[in-house]
Amino acid sequence: MKVAVSYEPNKPLVLEDLPTPEIGPRDVLVRVAASGICHTDLTSINRAERTTPLVPGHKACGTVEAVGPDVRRVKAGDRVLASVSPACGACWWCVNGMSNHCERGAARMAPRFDLPDGRRAPALCGCGSFAEAMVVDEATVVAVRTDLPDEQLALLGCGVMTGVGAALNTAEVRPGSSVAVIGCGGVGQSVIQGARIAGASVIVAIDPSPGRREASLHAGATHAIDPAGGDPVEQVRALTGGRGADHSFEAVGLPHLMVQAFDLARAEGTVTLIGMPPAMDATLTLPAMSAIFTGKRIQGSVAGGSQILRDFPRYIRLAETGRLDLSSMVSRRITLDQVNEGIELLERGEGVRTVIV
Repeated sequence: MKVAVSYEPNKPLVLEDLPTPEIGPRDVLVRVAASGICHTDLTSINRAERTTPLVPGHKACGTVEAVGPDVRRVKAGDRVLASVSPACGACWWCVNGMSNHCERGAARMAPRFDLPDGRRAPALCGCGSFAEAMVVDEATVVAVRTDLPDEQLALLGCGVMTGVGAALNTAEVRPGSSVAVIGCGGVGQSVIQGARIAGASVIVAIDPSPGRREASLHAGATHAIDPAGGDPVEQVRALTGGRGADHSFEAVGLPHLMVQAFDLARAEGTVTLIGMPPAMDATLTLPAMSAIFTGKRIQGSVAGGSQILRDFPRYIRLAETGRLDLSSMVSRRITLDQVNEGIELLERGEGVRTVIV
């Protein structure tokens, strides 16, 4: 089967013809119908400290072709979503409503693919969906019943659940709130939609890309700011009575933008950090006095706090009823053979989401 392999950081992926990975007792073989490309893939591909080959792709929609003997959640023929965030349903984290920290996540980088040179490559986040088929732990997949297209469903497994979940689950945006979002790619657009669904009255999108700013307004932003056109902090304060936003979100992963998100929030406001940093040793420095005496709450958001067994059906219902607009987020459709073109689009900041179909 065709599989896109990253052999070295900052180099194009290589399309290989590899054997289908073996199916273990808890494993599920999924024929991939659609897979989204996002910054998590780009960051993982280009991470300088990576020393082993990798098969990217971590959110997908497909059909189950076979299951291991211990699998109970899905069966052959089921349409499923694969997620960056597994949920076994039995560990301490899952039982206590925090399946985005599921213990099965520790096995997500186990080698899956046998390469022509004799090495074995792990699948990113336990998925490896830049392939015609993937073998995943059953904790990673959820069976779904909907008429939504594959290309839209594929977005739910990471970017949408991370962004919408950050607004609804992590930040718990309330009706009438003011919201500022730094970075309006797929995750940022999803934050904007989540804030709109929650009833926020002012939603400010901040992004240097004109196309993404325009898409943000379509997604529900009330204002779109070009950071090159003036200090975003001052612009957001001007839109929020001089106070700053009730909620600020950073969806890029750059420490200096995380500091900006802190500055965007009003006193006693909430700062939610979503973006993946470019390196494991990246650090965030805040002014100590302001961090204490403004009373701002700073929080990370792991997969948007989404519990996939609970939230995938919820997000699908929102999409089916038109409250969550997935179709507008699909900016480009490509084939697996064009995967490097899709990555280049992401590097240039073009479009919202490119989907491999």
